[in-house]
Amino acid sequence: MTSSPDRPLDGSGKTLLDYPRPSVAVDTALLTVHDGALKVLLVRRPGPGEGWALPGTFVHPGERLADAVLRSLREKAGVTGRSPRQLHVFDEPDRDNRGWVLSVAHVDVVPEAALIGSAVTAPRAKPQPVIELVEIDAIDSMDLPYDHGQIIGHAVTHIRGNYKTSPDPGGLLTGPFTLKELREVHESVLGEPLQRDTFRRTMERQLSATGAMSDGTKGRPAALFVSRGAT
Repeated sequence: MTSSPDRPLDGSGKTLLDYPRPSVAVDTALLTVHDGALKVLLVRRPGPGEGWALPGTFVHPGERLADAVLRSLREKAGVTGRSPRQLHVFDEPDRDNRGWVLSVAHVDVVPEAALIGSAVTAPRAKPQPVIELVEIDAIDSMDLPYDHGQIIGHAVTHIRGNYKTSPDPGGLLTGPFTLKELREVHESVLGEPLQRDTFRRTMERQLSATGAMSDGTKGRPAALFVSRGAT
């Protein structure tokens, strides 16, 4: 092939168009705590043999990965205003039965209130997507497409690692909180009970007291905190 300014040849005398190219997709695991359990958002897949999957899409020509993620969340799940982070590239050659597809997986931790209003069970009708918040423990028993189960597992491991050492790094608590409320959300994310005094010693040095007290509607009034650096 003859080289041209817009298609230069490499050392083998080929242009990039001479090499097989994979399609590139993005898939996003949105995690939240709902009814005291860690859950992931799944969307109803269209077409024959409907099932559940992570919200995702193929990257369009000239589109950035981050923009493809936001588009898929908006169109597939009705979720806006988020900034998911890149998690991992899933590149097994046979991961997608439609062809050679790389998935750049993303993850985000989302407060319950930002998702629960979108969780509907009515039949699918545009523009309202059908989504479901599914407990992490139930994922293994679901027939998810591609390697979405692995993506969710990777996302959960990543987020739980963050929650072992830092106070609510995903911002599930949207305002000042008591230590009890903080511990309960960490227990929900980690899926296990935490020893109260050990948790307090680990987290308290990373918190700032607001000087205010809870209103006592859920137990006795207690000091309210925010994570250091929070506004």
